[in-house]
Amino acid sequence: MITSKSFGSRAAAAAVWILVLGMACLCLLPLLNMVALSFSSSAAATGNLVGLVPVDFTAESYSRLVADQQFWRSFGISVVRVALGASLNVCLTVLMAYPLSKPKTRFPAQPVYMKLVLFAMLFSGGTIPTFLVVKNTGLLNSLFALILPTAVPIFNVIILMNFFKGTPEALEDAAIIDGAGQWQMLLKIFLPISLPALATVGLFSIVGHWNDYFQALLYIQSTENYPLQTYIQQLTVDLSTVTDPERLKELSRISGRTFNAAKIVVSTVPLLCIYPFLQKYFVTGITIGSVKG
Repeated sequence: MITSKSFGSRAAAAAVWILVLGMACLCLLPLLNMVALSFSSSAAATGNLVGLVPVDFTAESYSRLVADQQFWRSFGISVVRVALGASLNVCLTVLMAYPLSKPKTRFPAQPVYMKLVLFAMLFSGGTIPTFLVVKNTGLLNSLFALILPTAVPIFNVIILMNFFKGTPEALEDAAIIDGAGQWQMLLKIFLPISLPALATVGLFSIVGHWNDYFQALLYIQSTENYPLQTYIQQLTVDLSTVTDPERLKELSRISGRTFNAAKIVVSTVPLLCIYPFLQKYFVTGITIGSVKG
């Protein structure tokens, strides 16, 4: 028998689900519009005729984007940057968050280092000083100029530090009694139970490195060494330089809006492929890492 109380709770749950699904659909609408624009003709895009379905379907924007060899070179540079940068971020974040998670009784200098970490999070050196450091260390026009300046994300350190603090002290005490050192406790106890937090900071690092384009504008002097986001940011459709009538006819079907939409779609696909594998850890990691301390 269904009571009025249980019926009311089910109705409330159903209303919440309907609201959440509606908001999710609203979040998807801009992406669907970008996909439709990227496959639409120049006239339809210019006339604001494109909604969620392509108008005068054409793939010329993608042909223009993919046919360029520099596009694939920049794509490879971005993949290498994400692999190296995210790996370095996670490694250094773990090495910094682990000692900072210890109480003052076990790490007397912890308050001092914590104040330095918070200061570095709130105040940065600025663009010009950072550029001078990169230049004087000989990193200009190299991939490491895009990786080393952001090697230790302070926000990720705080998330992982709070997660480590939530680990039961009994586990650490038992490991100490068994004769385990700090490295053994980190590798065999803390890291295996910290997969949600590691996935969270790893996803933050991946997204940050993949989406960033501004650093390459500062530190990379050669276009051939641009990562993908910086390269597609610089792409334009210049019809005045095209002399081939057939090629001019093809490119005339591309407008700035359709071409920009194609850029957005291409740059989003890799992240959409990675996120489902980390999703089950992400919510748990960000929630626990933000409330414990």
